Amino acid sequence: MKRYISFTTVILFLLLLTSNKGISQETKDDTNEIPLTFTPKKGLRLGLFIGSYFANQYTAGMYDGYGFDIDGNKNNWDNSLMNQKINMEYGGKGYAGQIDQIGLSLGVDPAGPPWTFDESDMPMNMRYSPAFAVGLNCIYSVDVKNAVLLNINLSKLNIGGNFTIVTPLTTGMTQINDRIKTFPIKGGEQRMMLQFGYQRILGDNDKINFLVEGGMNATVTKFDINQILINNLKIDLLSYYNQTAYSSALMVKKPIGTGLGVFAGLGANITMNPKFTIQIIYSPTYEKINIGVSPRLKFQNAVGLRVYYNF
Repeated sequence: MKRYISFTTVILFLLLLTSNKGISQETKDDTNEIPLTFTPKKGLRLGLFIGSYFANQYTAGMYDGYGFDIDGNKNNWDNSLMNQKINMEYGGKGYAGQIDQIGLSLGVDPAGPPWTFDESDMPMNMRYSPAFAVGLNCIYSVDVKNAVLLNINLSKLNIGGNFTIVTPLTTGMTQINDRIKTFPIKGGEQRMMLQFGYQRILGDNDKINFLVEGGMNATVTKFDINQILINNLKIDLLSYYNQTAYSSALMVKKPIGTGLGVFAGLGANITMNPKFTIQIIYSPTYEKINIGVSPRLKFQNAVGLRVYYNF
C-alpha cells in the first residue's frame, strides 16, 4: 500500500508543479489591443466514457480449464475442471453405463480404439481479446485548469485459447498429427474500475488543450465464464455435479477480488460549447488483478472518449 501512495504522491506533485503560473492571466486582443482576463471556471461536469480496454495477459491463464479448489488454490490435473468434465462426466469414464458423449461428438467408433485426453492436451495459449469499456465519469473543476475526478468504468473481457483431443488411428490417416484434433476454450471476466485523482489542463487555448491526470485505482474483478466446445458439444466448465460414485471438482463460488493500484492519463480537452466538453484520453493503470494465485502488479491500458455536460 505504501508503494501505491508514494507513486501517487509523485504523480500529483509533478502535476501541481505545472500550475505555478497562477490561475488567471492577461492576454491581448490582436485587433483592439484590449487586455482580456482569462477567468477561472468552477463547477461540476458529469459525463460518459466509451472506449477500448486492453488487459494484461498475465491473468489469462486462470481460464485454462484447471479451475480452483475450495481454498482458492489452482486444481491439480486429477481435479481439474476439464478432466472432470471431459473424461469423467461427458466421456463415460465416471461410472459404468455412462454414455460417451465426447466420442459421439468426435464421431469415434464406440467399438474401436478409444480417444484420449490427458494433461498434455490442456490449453497453453490463453489470451485476452481487446474489450469494450463504458463508464460514468465525474469532474469537479476547481478552476479552468485544475480539477478533481472520479471515474467508474466497466468492462467485460473475453479470453480464448485451444486444447486438443487425440482420436484413434483410422483408415486414410498417414501421420500422427492427423489424430490430434484442436478445439476452442473460452473464458469471460467482469471488471469494474474505480478511479479517484487529479486532472490538469495544459495550455490556454479557448478550444483545444492537452491534459494530464493521475491518482488511485481500485479494480473489482469477477471470474465469470469458462466453456469448451467439442464440435457441436458445448460444455460449461463451471456447472458442477456431485456423483457419489466418483470424486468431483467442487467450487463454492466463482473467484472475485479487489486489487489496488494507480492510474495516469494523457489526452486532449476539447471545449465544444459552454455546456459540452469532450476529452480524448489514453489511460494506463499499474495494479493487481486480485483473483487467482499469486496476483502481481501489472500494466493495463485503456483508450477512449469522454463526453461531459457542464452544469
